[in-house]
Amino acid sequence: MATIQDIARMSGYSIGTVSRVLNNRADVSEEARSRIEEVIREQDYQPNSNARMLRQSISSETSIIVRGTSNSFLHSVLERVQILIHEHGETANVLFTKDEEDEVAAAIQSMQHQKPKGLIFLGGSIGAFRRGFDKINVPSVLLLGNAQSLGFNNLSSFYTDDEDAAGHTVSMLVSKGHRRIGILGGYPGDTDESASDPDPAALRIQGAVNELRKNGIAFDLTMNYEPCPFTAEEGYRAAEELLLRNPDLTGIFAISDAVAFGAMRALQDMGLTVPKDISTVGFDGIGFTKYSIPRLATIQQDIDTIARKGVNDLLMRISYECPAVHEKIPYRFVHGESVAQPRQ
Repeated sequence: MATIQDIARMSGYSIGTVSRVLNNRADVSEEARSRIEEVIREQDYQPNSNARMLRQSISSETSIIVRGTSNSFLHSVLERVQILIHEHGETANVLFTKDEEDEVAAAIQSMQHQKPKGLIFLGGSIGAFRRGFDKINVPSVLLLGNAQSLGFNNLSSFYTDDEDAAGHTVSMLVSKGHRRIGILGGYPGDTDESASDPDPAALRIQGAVNELRKNGIAFDLTMNYEPCPFTAEEGYRAAEELLLRNPDLTGIFAISDAVAFGAMRALQDMGLTVPKDISTVGFDGIGFTKYSIPRLATIQQDIDTIARKGVNDLLMRISYECPAVHEKIPYRFVHGESVAQPRQ
């Protein structure tokens, strides 16, 4: 693990200059600050335990706020975050909120009792952060959502470009010749707030629809889309509803792998075969996709990098007055076995 001496050597500046950057001192040139912060991020530098004690707050714990109780993908991210926190010799408590609950308000209420020294949000509504995050004064990180536009100096974010990834996924269906494509899962939002602060689900829907229309494929949200929570049970129900309205579909984009699993089971029970009759793609890249029959084609989010960068950033800012960081983490498309050319 890198030391402050290593950061000085690699950046080309003195240990004193590195220390002033870590403590957010003003007497550092912008050039030096930029270079040192770049090396710190590249090396995932963490201050030693003595330095951490300088800024430790009333509690010794970090709080992790998870949006939703049934999202298997977030549970995978949570497990990775907890392992990383433990590896740093830290402890954390976990708070689950309901999908419809304001997770920022829940965090504020929890802070009155737990008094955490830092917060990690797994998933979240940008609108909720815009409304209430100014009441939170401890270092915080949002994972799987982009908080850059909010401008809070104590809130970092590490995220996948949901809109771009969804568009890429749908483009894979289109490239195989599919023109009759349905979308399953999430909620697109129809309020002014959701339009200005779309959550990841809305961004995925938006990216998918934009890609369809870019390819001259008509899409009607009331006919070709079925909303549902991110669970296999709801994916099963939603697929049945979608196919009742659109019996001629040849492709389905499910905005989470859990929804895709439920949809594939529903298609099987309806006497249809994936991908022979209907190609199906998911989103998230949870481990079970490697073992489904057929293996699910999906967007794989890099949860190891997202979790590692988020935990390291939070622990750094708990110890030193570093600026918030916002970073888009690359995704990759896993081709799987669930996509084929449509029947003629």
